Amino acid sequence: MTHIALADEDFKDDHHPKTFYGKYVWSLDHKVIAVQYSCTALFVGLVALVLSVLMRLQLGFPDTLGFLSPGVYLQYVTMHGMIMVVYLLTALLLGGFGNYMIPLMLGTRDMVFPTLNMLSFWFYLVSVIVLLASFFVPGGPTGAGWTIYPPQAILEGTPGAGWGIYLMLISLGIFIIAFTMGGLNYITTILQARTHGMTLMRMPLTIWGIFIATILGLFAFPALLVSAIMMMLDATLGTSFFMPAIMSLGEPMDHEGGSPLLFQHLFWFFGHPEVYIVALPAFGMVSDVLSIHARKNIFGYRMMVWAIVIIGGLSFIVWAHHMYVSGMNPYFGFFFATSTLIIAVPTAIKVYNWVLTLWRGNIQLTVPMLFAIGFIFTFTHGGMSGLFLGNVIVDLPLSDTFFVVAHFHMVMGVSPILVLYASIYHWFPLISGKQLHTGMGKLHFWVTFIGAYSIFLPMHYIGIMGVPRRYYALGDASYLPQSVHTLNENITIAVIIVALAQLIFLFNVFWTLRYGPKSERNPWKATSLEWHTPNVPPGHGNWGDKLPVVHRWAYDYSVPGAKEDYIPQHLTDDEVEWDQRPEKREDSE
Repeated sequence: MTHIALADEDFKDDHHPKTFYGKYVWSLDHKVIAVQYSCTALFVGLVALVLSVLMRLQLGFPDTLGFLSPGVYLQYVTMHGMIMVVYLLTALLLGGFGNYMIPLMLGTRDMVFPTLNMLSFWFYLVSVIVLLASFFVPGGPTGAGWTIYPPQAILEGTPGAGWGIYLMLISLGIFIIAFTMGGLNYITTILQARTHGMTLMRMPLTIWGIFIATILGLFAFPALLVSAIMMMLDATLGTSFFMPAIMSLGEPMDHEGGSPLLFQHLFWFFGHPEVYIVALPAFGMVSDVLSIHARKNIFGYRMMVWAIVIIGGLSFIVWAHHMYVSGMNPYFGFFFATSTLIIAVPTAIKVYNWVLTLWRGNIQLTVPMLFAIGFIFTFTHGGMSGLFLGNVIVDLPLSDTFFVVAHFHMVMGVSPILVLYASIYHWFPLISGKQLHTGMGKLHFWVTFIGAYSIFLPMHYIGIMGVPRRYYALGDASYLPQSVHTLNENITIAVIIVALAQLIFLFNVFWTLRYGPKSERNPWKATSLEWHTPNVPPGHGNWGDKLPVVHRWAYDYSVPGAKEDYIPQHLTDDEVEWDQRPEKREDSE
């Protein structure tokens, strides 16, 4: 793949900030835009965290919150799910880390379209504002569930059936526009602006994960966009894309001939690739953290790359395993169950490679490494419960129970969030020039990790016992033993403790920025380019007068014969200090 590096002479007068607003508000610098994305995503994520605590208080200790009616509970469920999946995880992994890491890891000045990059953030911010505005409109936000299935989503009687669902659909449309602008930037930068010597097979796995996830998003998000537009037309103009002939409050409605199942297919054609839009960047980032903190090259680099690519491709042919209970033809059920099991193979390969990367490595139990190892546990356990739900016969009785909630949160909630924390602790010295406090970081990890298992392991049990999800209260159901009610209370207490533990992280960030000592350059002794800029944190343009030239892959750790236990990507063999020069050196190529 041919590529060009951005020319030095073209850069010097290019979009250099001249004012405060130009530097920090309307910034064209990918690093500032990344921080803007991250801060916005973390803020809206805190909103979703508060909603989850309120929901759990209602489930564990019913009727203790007087304002939490059944309708409000469903609104909180909806907003919590949509915020976490789309507005936090997607935005933070791709908008935040994608923006920050792509130019630095590839040795370029910036994204190839800086103005488009800036606009992508501002469109994302507008989408968040529109979404949160639904809390303040008549009727409040939509309570149709985060999957917003019609006809329920737009029928009278559903909480937020008016302005709530309108604002949700408008917000999603604006978000998809923002993602498209950012995604085209990422792909073009990766394919066309890598520095000299940075071949595709020398890119860090973080970039591979972001690259394939972005391609998935550009194919998957249009399905959500068109379904949002069609549902908006059904709700406002009386069309019948998804609305069948139906009675509402005893009166026939004007709709006829629409297909609610069509919306489900469109939604999950987006919804399942969305799992990997979040997971693939996390896979890449955790691979880099594990390799660096184990002081060992990543095991099976090419295998890891191809696993990312294959997972991305297969993610588009498994969507209907979310729809087994819709009554699909058994042959289709067989196809989607089989493809679901097949996609587990490259995913399992990645887990094996992570474990083999740790095998006989010089493991440094730093805070990033603790979160990375924690991810391997939670992702493996969550993935194994997915094997149950991928089987049609087993899924039918477990669907719409807390077993699904437990599986989904272990795979899509806890696991990527642990990677996000690992990445924040790992790259914080690069971003800020300061290193987060280790003691507070370890306390944050252990409470979060143990707390996550205290929350979601019992959920598997109560799901198998038949406890339905999305219910406001369990009541005195005779088929439920007392253990279910006791576990519900314990889960709620664990949720509160884990939520409070996140305040430790926030305090650590603000305390470090204000009072923390300056970090040394490249404190983890990493090889990839982002740690070897002339200034740390990197200045505008990243590389000063001269772009780096890459001579090796990103995983030369503990190389036999080398004095140091790492060799940066930009060093030639002649620039490396050797105790005993090997006769021949090879990287992943």
